[in-house]
Amino acid sequence: MPTNPVLAPSPHIHGLPDFPSISDDDFVPAFDIAMAEHLREVEAIAADTRPPTFANTIEALEQTGRALAQAAGVFFNLVGPDTNPARNAIAQELAPRLTEHGNTIALHGALFARIEQLYRTRDSLGLDEPSLRLLERRFRDAVRAGAALDDDGQRQMREISGRLSTLTTTFSQYVLDDSNASAVLVDDVAALDGLSASAISAAADAATEAGHDGKLLLSLDLPTSQSALASLTDPETRRRVFEASVSRCSRGNEFDTRAMVLEITALRARSARLLGYRNHAEFVIAEQTAPDADAVQSFLSELVAAAMRAGGRELTRLHGSGSDPIAPSDITHRLAVEQRQNSAVSLEAFDDYCELDRVLTDGVFAAARALYGLRMVERPELPTYHPDVRTWEVFDADGVSVGLFLGDFFARPSKRGGAWMNNIVDQSQLLVTHPIVVNVLNLTKPQPGSPCLLSFDQLTTLFHEFGHALHGLLSAVRYPSQSGTNVPRDFVEFPSQVNEMWALHPTVLSGYARHHQTGAAIPPELAEAAREATSVESAHSTIEYLAAAVLDLEWHRITADDEITDVEAFEARALASAGVASDLIPPRYRSAYFNHIFGGGYSAGYYSYIWSEVLDAETEQWFLANGGLTRANGQRFADATLSRGDSVDPIAAHAELIGRSAEIEPLLARKGLVAAAG
Repeated sequence: MPTNPVLAPSPHIHGLPDFPSISDDDFVPAFDIAMAEHLREVEAIAADTRPPTFANTIEALEQTGRALAQAAGVFFNLVGPDTNPARNAIAQELAPRLTEHGNTIALHGALFARIEQLYRTRDSLGLDEPSLRLLERRFRDAVRAGAALDDDGQRQMREISGRLSTLTTTFSQYVLDDSNASAVLVDDVAALDGLSASAISAAADAATEAGHDGKLLLSLDLPTSQSALASLTDPETRRRVFEASVSRCSRGNEFDTRAMVLEITALRARSARLLGYRNHAEFVIAEQTAPDADAVQSFLSELVAAAMRAGGRELTRLHGSGSDPIAPSDITHRLAVEQRQNSAVSLEAFDDYCELDRVLTDGVFAAARALYGLRMVERPELPTYHPDVRTWEVFDADGVSVGLFLGDFFARPSKRGGAWMNNIVDQSQLLVTHPIVVNVLNLTKPQPGSPCLLSFDQLTTLFHEFGHALHGLLSAVRYPSQSGTNVPRDFVEFPSQVNEMWALHPTVLSGYARHHQTGAAIPPELAEAAREATSVESAHSTIEYLAAAVLDLEWHRITADDEITDVEAFEARALASAGVASDLIPPRYRSAYFNHIFGGGYSAGYYSYIWSEVLDAETEQWFLANGGLTRANGQRFADATLSRGDSVDPIAAHAELIGRSAEIEPLLARKGLVAAAG
């Protein structure tokens, strides 16, 4: 019987999948084989007649499911950045099956008995910290899946988790489909005044591809606030783009997700109560670095009060900068105008010094080499899953090949919006595997022969996502489930946020900031103006984020007894109650297209970005106080955080790095909220 191409041993370095040999028809059979194999492996551990030990139970479990991990590493890396109807259908089929597969293992009575016995005697086992954390995690994961419930409770948990897996998969697909369907069609190029020539060309190409020759099509970004609004000079075009954005998945069409939002949140509340929690937020945050849901709410409330005061002053200024009434679609445009007016040097030319390839090679990769000794060597001969994807082999300071990095940078209709990092393969000393990491962005693909020039936000995103990649590439742990970004959700953004600090660092900037046509170095005054312009975040941006974090928390603080029937009414009440309601500043994501929490893994965890930013702001100060961009600092940071994954307590490790517990003041200063909070 021929080997399934998805599961076949890879002929490529570090086990890079042989993408060209794999067809969509291979995936379901591959998962069939892999899940059956995984169950046989687990059954052998559960049926072991010897007394349970860490080695024959916990460590043995870490070595099971390798075929399933291989299949998942290939398939789920494709569904986000390069889906199609066949892959969507496969994802729909697999979602409940994989959930039931996980439940079968988590709720296996004999296996849980072995794990529980080890957990109860853990203090006498003499385990090191990573092993003890792994044992405790295995026990808690089983309990949180329902292993300690009676038969009826376990039956309900299976039903709920199966239904949720289908709903969340469908939600993600609907958000992508409706974002594509909501793209704004424009007849006259004059309506796009203010956009760059490359952006207008991309809009023309998108219209042609969609069957609208001679017109222009503005694709939508994932968040509410569309990047094009900062540049478009025509108020009517801005209004159309904004309204298309905020109405996604709530227009009563086939992609309306509002009923799904209500069902998802109700099911999560039921599941939490079965497990002994008041609500889903308590259930989620019990496993995070935050103390509890009340602490998160208090933290957000403190920031909301400061941000809304700063936002009031900001809106007053913006009202004064234009004679016409201000609309929600005008805010980012007026902020951009204000920034240009207040800057002694025009920042419009900054993009000309941020060409993608040069930023990658002489910026992102150069900073990684200066800090961590990493060397990136492009390997164009290695196979990829799409022609736009590029591959680099990663070498450490000793010249040893430690992993692969794939960059998938350009937008396309088959790719969901946003930016993210995926692992195709996790690093593990136990399994002798090296990391294969993917960064996915949604940059506008330039015309052949033209450069891809990055905006401020895109530049920051590139550095941010590579921070996630570094977390995976520098991982040096024994157990795969503790590798890289397998850390608490409210810690996972911390390393990526730290990496953002190097985007405009003088040494890094001088390395990549060359004019894409002349090669001339960026003028010092333009570089300094860029740093000043980005040194303090706008209150508008902070409020957008906080409103989304509040929505997430409030949706997941409902109880199983609450009956919510109207998504928009719930949103309005939640925002008003938290003091973050604003007619002019909607949340970064409205519920109907909030994919992070209803399609991704951030339910009751969207607060984690700003929670992690407290650690990030402190770490930035630590870097600067200790000499900044040095190999010694990079090594200390890697040893404390990037290499450790979840093998240690991440908060304790951070406190050891900076010499004390983190405090909120550096974050407030960064966001320009110190005076407002005072």
